[in-house]
Amino acid sequence: MIKNQLLNYRTTSALKGNQSLRASIPYRQALTVGILFSVEDKPKHDAIKEFIKQLQLDGKKVSVLEYLPKQKDNYEFLFDFFTIKDLSFWGKINSPYAEKFIATPFDYLFCVDRESNPLIQNLLARSKAKCRIGKFSKSDHAYYELMIEQQNGSVKNLIDSMYKYAKQLR
Repeated sequence: MIKNQLLNYRTTSALKGNQSLRASIPYRQALTVGILFSVEDKPKHDAIKEFIKQLQLDGKKVSVLEYLPKQKDNYEFLFDFFTIKDLSFWGKINSPYAEKFIATPFDYLFCVDRESNPLIQNLLARSKAKCRIGKFSKSDHAYYELMIEQQNGSVKNLIDSMYKYAKQLR
């Protein structure tokens, strides 16, 4: 599909052209945190809500953006979201929520997805976040400053590992 090819071109271009300062600051000093994820099921939604509570207990200001695929439920409508309908013919994501999210210079940006998604990759490539954290994948190394290796674990385990290693950053 031409749309996807143009999206991939835009993503590659954004990766090369993004001049954002990338650095990991100590977790204790971090003030702002972003969480980006694709909607899957109720257990993932609940795990994300639990993660947000933990981060807020640590004194972090948390912003969340979810990608809502077709045929998926938007549980509780708690978070800003975007859909495939926000992808233009020219491969540009036209969502005010997505634009605001990627323009925010988060201290940490957690991508809580176990599988790569071209729309999420585009946002990661364009993000102004200082430290992007996600699941390890050989093909996704350019999108993250910290990658968590996980073979076959649950979303909850992935979140727990991300949190554990982020807290160890000094």
